[in-house]
Amino acid sequence: MSTTPQSSAPNSSPTLTVVGSINLDITATANRLPSPGETVGGGVLRQQPGGKGANQAVAAARLAGRSRMVGAVGHDEAGLSLITAMAGAGVDVQDIARVDSATGTALVLVDGEGENQIVVCPGANASVALDGVDFDDDEAVLCQLEVDQNVVLEAARRAKGFFALNAAPAMPLIPELLERCNLVIVNETEYELIPALRDAPLVAVTYGGEGSAIFVDGERVAEAPAVRVTDIVNTIGAGDAFCAALVLALQSGLEHSHALAVANAVGADAVRDASSQPALKQLEHYIEATRTAALPA
Repeated sequence: MSTTPQSSAPNSSPTLTVVGSINLDITATANRLPSPGETVGGGVLRQQPGGKGANQAVAAARLAGRSRMVGAVGHDEAGLSLITAMAGAGVDVQDIARVDSATGTALVLVDGEGENQIVVCPGANASVALDGVDFDDDEAVLCQLEVDQNVVLEAARRAKGFFALNAAPAMPLIPELLERCNLVIVNETEYELIPALRDAPLVAVTYGGEGSAIFVDGERVAEAPAVRVTDIVNTIGAGDAFCAALVLALQSGLEHSHALAVANAVGADAVRDASSQPALKQLEHYIEATRTAALPA
């Protein structure tokens, strides 16, 4: 009998399926980040669930009530705890494989302003595969680049509905992968580092405190201002929450500017939470909260 926890999510088709990385985040928080060769004392150590894929799947579950995760963890205590945490958040975990590698781990340094430095040890994430995984016709799929890009390409080929790629970390993209993307999400640095995105059909770019924008075939067609946050605690999971929220908002039929505003609001809530998988309200809350701002002037 399998000892893998079962999700409490409904048996109906999930709103969003995420294919990607699952990590244990080992985080040290200090007043400031060390310079090369420097030691900074007084840190606080914390272990918590992470990985861009898992973060996005949990965010989607908290926003929409359910999601599905396709990934891999090790046969270790960390792997079991991460699956348990995702299932508890409403993620369907039946397509998370247990493999003969250590569970992926991220070593994270965070300063007093929430800025961070991260080293990722992929471990089991290098073994992510789509064996036995099927996607429904109306199922949205979201991937990142913390797993092998050929696996991401296979997911794009198999996806029958909306396929979104969070092209992070930045790297050259297989041309076919880019052609198959209905949406690419990047931050401003990644947008500069991946020139091929200039001609992509639909790209969302985040600009930190300057908000976000959508480009269609290289033309900036929509934007939304950032939500000002003075009590920033942790920025690690904010981008992942933004990605999940934007895909869900677009899939719900919102026009581009309103969808960006919703995702910005979700990201703002995320930075107020110390967790890489922050507590979030239902998507409808953010849609209503941003509706007035999204109305034409």
